[in-house]
Amino acid sequence: MPSAKKRPAAAAASAAAAAANSIPSPLHSIRVGTLVNGLHKNPAGYIAEILPHGFESFSITFWQDMQGVDLKELAKAVRGAIEPSGAVISSLGMFGNPLEKRPIDDKTREGWRKAIDAAHLFGCNLVGGFTGRLIGQPAEESLPTFKKVFGDLAKRAADKGVRIAFENCSMGGNWRAGDWNIAIDPVMWRRMFDLLPADHLGLEWEPCHQMVQLIDPIPQLREWVGKIFHIHGKDATIDWHAVRRHGILGAAPFAWHRTPGFGDTNWTDVISILRQANWRGSIDIEGWHDPVYRGDLEMTGQVYGLRHLKNCRGGDAFVPNPE
Repeated sequence: MPSAKKRPAAAAASAAAAAANSIPSPLHSIRVGTLVNGLHKNPAGYIAEILPHGFESFSITFWQDMQGVDLKELAKAVRGAIEPSGAVISSLGMFGNPLEKRPIDDKTREGWRKAIDAAHLFGCNLVGGFTGRLIGQPAEESLPTFKKVFGDLAKRAADKGVRIAFENCSMGGNWRAGDWNIAIDPVMWRRMFDLLPADHLGLEWEPCHQMVQLIDPIPQLREWVGKIFHIHGKDATIDWHAVRRHGILGAAPFAWHRTPGFGDTNWTDVISILRQANWRGSIDIEGWHDPVYRGDLEMTGQVYGLRHLKNCRGGDAFVPNPE
């Protein structure tokens, strides 16, 4: 049980979660938004500029080091930017390798602690990121360190009413070796959650990371939807001609990360599975990966993806039933 000293933070996080989950209609139990770089020169200004396109949620993300960002001031600024719209901050993200021992990894672990402590200031109760990994080692070799690092972070999060979500990106690694993440395979997910069996630990899932491994994301989603807390809106295109001619280890590229609506994912199926499970939360578009809609076309692609995802959930506007 949390100590009396820590109960106010947990209460604040609970209130933040209630605010984040307050929705204008049943349609919006699944919000569609985008990721925002917390190290951008002006995250609140960036949000204010793109908000009129119809984004409903924003995930504020950091890479390895928060670089001295004042989270209290950042929270005040971004909540001020979204307040008139009804949009929410869905989550904070801390992406790095919290399992290693380099100075930058110390900063990543500190970033996780700061994000957990500050989540309620943003009106959310969710922090996501990579598990980390012992560099170059088989995935299972990282499990004891994972248990120690995230056992401590899980206790901290529980005291503050915060959930933790592990992204499923392989970051170029595999079962045998890698640099950043062990949460890349359902076998590992089971081992992780067996080591730390807590309801507030789950996944930050996206279909792209399955598809580029030639995994069908739909049956995986059906099985794991109860453990999925946040979804990154990123798609993939698979060139099956290249796979059949060259395999997946040859010179020919066979898969590309895509903005939703430009790839192979059936997002109507994804959202139908979420609704069947009474899932509530945000699908936040992870841009800056599409090989076509990039550069000057980045926001054009993101807004198309936003509209596509809204159409797949049933549209942009809730239509009440006649009496």
